[in-house]
Amino acid sequence: MGSNAIQAALIFFYVAYLVATVQGVEVNVKTSGAKGDGDCDDTAAFKKAWDEVCKATEPSTLKVPEGKYMLGQIGFLGPCKSAVTFDAAEGAKFIAPTDLSQFKTKDGWILFSMIKDFTLSGGTYNGQGSAAWKINKCKENMNAPLCKNLPINMNLGTLTNSVVKGIKSVDSKFFHMNVIQCKNLTLNKIKIRAPADSANTDGIHIGRSEGVTVDDAEIKTGDDCISFGDGAKKVTIENVKCGPGHGIAIGSLGRYPNEQPVEDVCIKNCKLTNTMFGVRIKTWPASPEGVATGMHFEDLKMVNVSTPILIDQQYCPWNQCKAGVPSKVKISDVSFKDIKGTSATKVAVKLLCSPGVPCEKVEMSGVNLEYHGTNGSAISECCNVKPTLSGKNVPPICDDVKASA
Repeated sequence: MGSNAIQAALIFFYVAYLVATVQGVEVNVKTSGAKGDGDCDDTAAFKKAWDEVCKATEPSTLKVPEGKYMLGQIGFLGPCKSAVTFDAAEGAKFIAPTDLSQFKTKDGWILFSMIKDFTLSGGTYNGQGSAAWKINKCKENMNAPLCKNLPINMNLGTLTNSVVKGIKSVDSKFFHMNVIQCKNLTLNKIKIRAPADSANTDGIHIGRSEGVTVDDAEIKTGDDCISFGDGAKKVTIENVKCGPGHGIAIGSLGRYPNEQPVEDVCIKNCKLTNTMFGVRIKTWPASPEGVATGMHFEDLKMVNVSTPILIDQQYCPWNQCKAGVPSKVKISDVSFKDIKGTSATKVAVKLLCSPGVPCEKVEMSGVNLEYHGTNGSAISECCNVKPTLSGKNVPPICDDVKASA
């Protein structure tokens, strides 16, 4: 080979090296052995592909083409050496095992954890939950293994400066998405679906996380469309369509000792249709001390929603509590503004605050909730709260506030 040819070859390989360095690694799961045929177990192939992109020193992408991928319980774990994108085609479908014995840990079906600058995009995640709903024991005992150990479809833990977009979650065995210990996480264009009678299939649960945004989601499920656990801070929920389901809930809070405060939550520009509740804050009676403050609900549309506005400090599902003992979770700085539509129940607004720590700084403005039942117009019920009212509110809010002993 002549000197010019050698020089040209060296230049070619050097340029190729520079391109690879700048672009990082792109790994197609099929080159890692995934079949995507709806029959073979592709778990090992996904783990192999993930390990390769996670160790890359430049931003890298795991590509998932169209197909039906059978995945067992799997963790996509960091820390990674650079930014990683998990990019699934629109026609990529992930299928969970139906056999609960295949879930060996409490991490859920699919876990993404300890990753910075992460993007998760596309694909449908099918939890095949119908068999699990039939054996769910939460109504009998919330601490039963067939309640607390049922797998979540997608566990998002300790993600920082990350984005989850354009994904669908279907028929989870338990919660669809669990956001825990994340910071600066955006969820965009999310679709979640499960039957209205599927037990404990909360759409998106957010706890012990800061700087979370949910924007543009459509959630139809058997429990809360979006729920908040303790430690949720600086969270914005907007442009969400919810229903069927149990509405959007802050809580339940106060079930466990040493819960972290809930602070600065904004829920706006959402539509709830045919849900069991609208927006609510719920705390357990006989709770340890806790704090929930800076919670704002605005520009919400209710369509045939039961109890569209609710503060419930007597929350006691399936009588698994010490009813009658006041909650010690302090609720303050709450606003309900421009919430309009129709209530499926005569009591459209219910503010049941704790006699131990009454609610403070509750504001109501521009509420207009109509009830079209045969037993009169909509009413409100209030206890241990004196809200600040402005503008016209329908129904009249807290005309006769009760104080419990």
